[in-house]
Amino acid sequence: MVTGGAGFLGSHLCERLVAEKRDVLCLDNLYTGSRSNIRHLLHSEYFEFQRHDVTFPLYVEVGQIYNLACPASPVHYQHDPVQTTKTSVHGAINMLGLAKRLKARILQASTSEVYGDPSVHPQPESYWGNVNPIGIRACYDEGKRCAETLFFDYHRQHGLDIKVVRIFNTYGPRMHPNDGRVVSNFIVQALRGEPLTIFGHGQQTRSFCYVDDLVDALVRMMGSEEGFTGPVNIGNPGEYTMLELAETVLRMTRSRSRLLHLPLPADDPQQRRPDITLAQSRLGWQPTVTLEDGLAPTIAYFRKVLAGELAVEPSASAA
Repeated sequence: MVTGGAGFLGSHLCERLVAEKRDVLCLDNLYTGSRSNIRHLLHSEYFEFQRHDVTFPLYVEVGQIYNLACPASPVHYQHDPVQTTKTSVHGAINMLGLAKRLKARILQASTSEVYGDPSVHPQPESYWGNVNPIGIRACYDEGKRCAETLFFDYHRQHGLDIKVVRIFNTYGPRMHPNDGRVVSNFIVQALRGEPLTIFGHGQQTRSFCYVDDLVDALVRMMGSEEGFTGPVNIGNPGEYTMLELAETVLRMTRSRSRLLHLPLPADDPQQRRPDITLAQSRLGWQPTVTLEDGLAPTIAYFRKVLAGELAVEPSASAA
């Protein structure tokens, strides 16, 4: 079962599992997910979609659970911050309870946001983070931190077979054009000829992992040896400033858009890059897709969306 399976990451994970002829139950309440992301899978005998909110209990029979359900972009998770926290916390409780009953292995898709605005760079899994617990991003940051706590308490108290990964910035086709993430923002603005909005001086850094690499890591983590719980950083250690990303997008789209500098949002991290030593040693994983090689299909996807060749449903959080 993949919760959040109609979302950006979830749909790519479902696609990978279906290609491996795994029976997949895709669970999503379509708050930020979209039927258009999974429409091509509906005909498969290995795929089933169920509309459900993970903040409510669920009774199904599955052998493995990938828990990806939660809005992941600031625009979406700040739209209803209380619900965001509920999704992370109540959702984790419900999915862990299900896994306990079924004796199923369960993977939690956590986030690099648990590190907050880090004072250690790059960030290893041993770093406890620097998070503002009452800031506008806390609904997501602290919700995911609490979910990790629940996963490890279920593991210690009930012997549950858990896996925890911390996902760094990921991009690729099926990102929502209005999700507010920097890669989709820059590409859409460049293709429309609008100014590329850069917060602050654009010297803050991020790492960008292509979605295919990310999904490969999730599958490897789910299949890793019993007792290896993580958490494990999953991301591309290549580090780029926002200005460097903007210049790359402008060059690849051949856009003449200008750069528009805006004030930094509250609690915006200044540096973000994963230490992936653990993923390399325990999963045999490291990203293989370069930024430009990943941006090419992502730009092609957004060209089709903006040209009306691909229908993208508005998310419920944008309503």
